[in-house]
Amino acid sequence: MGPAADGFQSAPAKKPQVTSKVFISVRVPVDPTRAFEVFTRDIGSWWRPDPLFQIAPLGDGALSFEPGPQGRLITHLHGGEIFEIGRISVWEPGKRLVFDWHHASFSRPDQTTEVEVRFDLVGEETRVSIEHRAWDTIPRRHVARHGFPEKITLQRVAAWWRRSLSALRTAASE
Repeated sequence: MGPAADGFQSAPAKKPQVTSKVFISVRVPVDPTRAFEVFTRDIGSWWRPDPLFQIAPLGDGALSFEPGPQGRLITHLHGGEIFEIGRISVWEPGKRLVFDWHHASFSRPDQTTEVEVRFDLVGEETRVSIEHRAWDTIPRRHVARHGFPEKITLQRVAAWWRRSLSALRTAASE
């Protein structure tokens, strides 16, 4: 593993691969520990569902993290059902969070994406960076991609994360 541009290194959650990904970041006016708490514990205050990328056919429900490595990101759906969106592989409060992302229509194990969230102190703020990768594992004709070419899929996913991170910034400011 070579040196990172910022002088820090950390082990990837999985073996690194060339993959299609989205990278979005926002600065929030709190320290990294608080930003991590708002991201994980208070996800219901900032999560913004998107009709193009609904987690389940009837909507996203109420999302929550079960903390810790091997914890889960789950949603409580409107009929009382719990759907597991993904498993947490890295839980480093105030630093880093990595979890798998499974859309309800991802029926095969190789149809999964991964989300890595970093919390970096920048002056008196925290930069929250999202890398949502492995969109190339989802076939173009898959319902989650709506038939869009890869570039359009990634643009739409980026817009979705941008809206949610804007709401995260607002939630962290309260």
